Amino acid sequence: MLVAAVTAAFVLAPASFVLSGEANVDVLNSHALPLGDGRISASPRRGYVMSCTTEFRGGGAQHSGQWIHGDTWDPTEKLAVQGHITWPQAQFAIATDADDRIVSRIITGNGLPVDTATGIFPVAYDDPAFQIDRNPNSISSQNIALKLPMEPLAESSSCVPMGMIGVALNGVAIFNGLDGGGRDAVAHEVQDVCGGHPEMTGQYHYHGPSPCLPGETENEKLIGYALDGFGIYSMYDAHGRELTDADLDECHGRVSEVEWNGSRRSIYHYVLTREYPYTVGCFRGTPVHVRGHGRPPGGMGRFMAGLFGNPPPPPGPPPGFPPPQ
Repeated sequence: MLVAAVTAAFVLAPASFVLSGEANVDVLNSHALPLGDGRISASPRRGYVMSCTTEFRGGGAQHSGQWIHGDTWDPTEKLAVQGHITWPQAQFAIATDADDRIVSRIITGNGLPVDTATGIFPVAYDDPAFQIDRNPNSISSQNIALKLPMEPLAESSSCVPMGMIGVALNGVAIFNGLDGGGRDAVAHEVQDVCGGHPEMTGQYHYHGPSPCLPGETENEKLIGYALDGFGIYSMYDAHGRELTDADLDECHGRVSEVEWNGSRRSIYHYVLTREYPYTVGCFRGTPVHVRGHGRPPGGMGRFMAGLFGNPPPPPGPPPGFPPPQ
């Protein structure tokens, strides 16, 4: 097995500039981002989350923040959970493994952010965020072990579960864009200054962009991997223009030339955006599933097949899901 060290360099860049100093072009209005509430679909649909979960029983923020204005929200007005906690015990590594001429990407870690601080959780009573989102969960170490294809194939689309749908290159889990009530999680929930928070098992995660994620404001920069093996890339294209839903397909991805496995190639990949659904709207490849809050596509048999590397059966549509409005 060949192990590649993960670079822990942490550089933040303003949203309007790339690291080289060349100005980027922002398309979205930073004071009026589209609210994603109600954008849940039973089939692939641009700007929607194709959710495996069909019933949402509540959860997330208890109240709407003053930054939500009708069908838009203003991230510049949003509160953040207070505190600055570092995690020197954070672990994250990427390796490659060849088995019968099939090369896989092996991702391991403990789910804690590498060289990245978090807020204080549970949210303290005297934290202003407590009045909006009383997140009672503590951050705890997780066991992340993923075996992803080095060359994923864009096959039939399938739904994304609640819980982990990918992992960022600083070791933090990526969840879909929904909270426990089926609302726009990035807009409604109060995260820390890095855009993260823990769920009930203690897994710290992002639902969308994080100012603490290296490379997210660079041009076509790899910032993580989805559970089907496809890369998730930064929010600006090769010319420094911000990408939005209008530029992407139904699963929140596109084909363009990017750095992939050590060379420049024109391949399919997902894109991190400031616009809902933020990362992955549906899986274009066959995902390996991990334990989460949502039912994996095709049930437990598909989960076990994906976990042990055997070809899973094709997914079926989520049962009983109402058609999109």
